[in-house]
Amino acid sequence: MRPVPGSRSGSASGSAPGCPRDERGAATVFGLAVLAMLIAVTVGCCVAGSAVVAHRRAQSAADLAALAAAQALQQGDNGCAAADEVAAANGARLDRCRLDDFDAIVTVRVTGPALLGAPALRARARAGPDESRPAG
Repeated sequence: MRPVPGSRSGSASGSAPGCPRDERGAATVFGLAVLAMLIAVTVGCCVAGSAVVAHRRAQSAADLAALAAAQALQQGDNGCAAADEVAAANGARLDRCRLDDFDAIVTVRVTGPALLGAPALRARARAGPDESRPAG
């Protein structure tokens, strides 16, 4: 059957016969929505990744500060001063230092990612001699 001249079943713009004109550009809108979603997921992954990196930095600073404090204690020096110095050298701030015999327990803080409003991330570590092995 041939289309009647002047009917809208076919169009001169190249759309398929029987396809309404108002669906043109739907793929463009869908493509833009998918692109926006991909950008949002990428930004979210970057924020989460930078938070993980900042927390690892805090934990490394805490571990090193605790080790420095324990070593200073064994040498008869001020363990908390050593922990503060090592924490600062690793970009962290010493929040708390507790000494118990030759054990050092420290808590440090680092500034978090700017994308999250730069919240403080804390980490805690303990270092001291191994008590499970006999001395000597």
